[in-house]
Amino acid sequence: MHRSTSPEKPAKKRAATVKRGGTTKTAAKPSSWLDKLNAAASKRAKVTEEPSVAFGAETIQRFRLGNGLRVLVVESHHAKVVSFHTWFGVGSRHEHEGKTGLAHLFEHLMFNETKNLPAGTFDRKLESIGASTNAATWNDWTYYYEDLPSDALSLVVSLEAERMKNLVLRKPQVVSEIDVVANERRYRVEDDVDGTVNELLYKTAFEQHPYHHPTIGWMKDILAFTPEDCRRFYKCWYAPNNAAIVVVGDVTAPKLLALVQKHYGEIASATIPEETYPQEPEQKQERTDRLVKPTPTAKLAVGYKSPALSHEDHPALSVLCEALFGGRSARVFRALVTDGELATDLAASVAQFRDPGLFEIYATARDGVAVETLLNGLDHELRGLSVNPITEAERERSIARLELGFLQGLETVGGRAEQIGFYETVLGDPAGSITRLAALRAVTVADIERVAKAYLSKAKRTVILVEPSPDAPNEASEGEGEEESE
Repeated sequence: MHRSTSPEKPAKKRAATVKRGGTTKTAAKPSSWLDKLNAAASKRAKVTEEPSVAFGAETIQRFRLGNGLRVLVVESHHAKVVSFHTWFGVGSRHEHEGKTGLAHLFEHLMFNETKNLPAGTFDRKLESIGASTNAATWNDWTYYYEDLPSDALSLVVSLEAERMKNLVLRKPQVVSEIDVVANERRYRVEDDVDGTVNELLYKTAFEQHPYHHPTIGWMKDILAFTPEDCRRFYKCWYAPNNAAIVVVGDVTAPKLLALVQKHYGEIASATIPEETYPQEPEQKQERTDRLVKPTPTAKLAVGYKSPALSHEDHPALSVLCEALFGGRSARVFRALVTDGELATDLAASVAQFRDPGLFEIYATARDGVAVETLLNGLDHELRGLSVNPITEAERERSIARLELGFLQGLETVGGRAEQIGFYETVLGDPAGSITRLAALRAVTVADIERVAKAYLSKAKRTVILVEPSPDAPNEASEGEGEEESE
């Protein structure tokens, strides 16, 4: 793990001077306000300062409570808004067969009744202050966030602490959310061709690792969950020592830590299970599956085994992906969509997982193009890399596009909080996005050529071929009766 800069040491003899919004202000001396905050605090609630980390032109201040709760703060006083994130180190990778989908179900349950808040009260209180809220669950993490006016921070801290420690998990609440999630699975996976294909790609590509099962879970597992399953999960994973609070915006560390200590300080830590997963066997031959689905044209999904986010090859593989598939001027997009007219849609990405994932490629064929023809066209372009490797111009264009996307993601306090929380949870480095940007910029054409040879091997890939069912509507019939827009 590499940090973007060396950790800064807190001042000992005088207050630090920092620039905020073009004016110079004197920051509170950490030892003075922390000593006062901890004067009457219990061991569990005591706040310890950890080394700060540079985050571009800003600084991530880091603290930890005695119960293990991490608190990361970036002060940004340009607008009277705050983004408050809570990241938990639990996702579908922490589940096992027979209990898949529990992390995702819990994301739904967390918006329900607590000991001190009747059902619906959480959302109504946030709406009353003009806050927005949502949550997400994925393979390695779950997070919840609120974007709010900075003068309402105390309310959000109290609400989030309440549902971390006092969630009600009785049968009515659990059964109701099981029904919601089951319907979500039907809509997003079972009745959706793309959802079905993505699920099958990972199920086929991974035989042992938990990335084999979908984040939403298998239907039989979803329908079988009990309140006791949920209580065990809550007690195990939704603990302060498995969480990180990330706050970016119009806030000061002393004010925030006083609120966090007050509301989270007496929550007990938990014994977090050691992460032990079966090692995924090396894939030595291509795996293929074929589906017949009610889709107007053929579809294709290909997944090459790719390295973990922390691996040194990940940046170069990401640049290769962008050069091949990123936008209308990308090499494979031109060959299959613009010039070759084999596909109408093409997308690709390299999984940003804690463990090795997939370099995923998805394509939708033009009307009348067989799925095998589409696959042959893709293979032709990928084989061509050995003769015509990525050029310097393609490398520069790809890095510029990746950099633009990265910088756009940091424009808002919510975007910065999300980046900090993600890299803190997945890599243990809250400034990991800054480190990654530097690594992307340093990628050379030689690096790209090397990873193309190392990872784009048929023996290391999984292919899902989707053919239209005979009774599927074609694109022409779907468009009949519609007026062409100018």
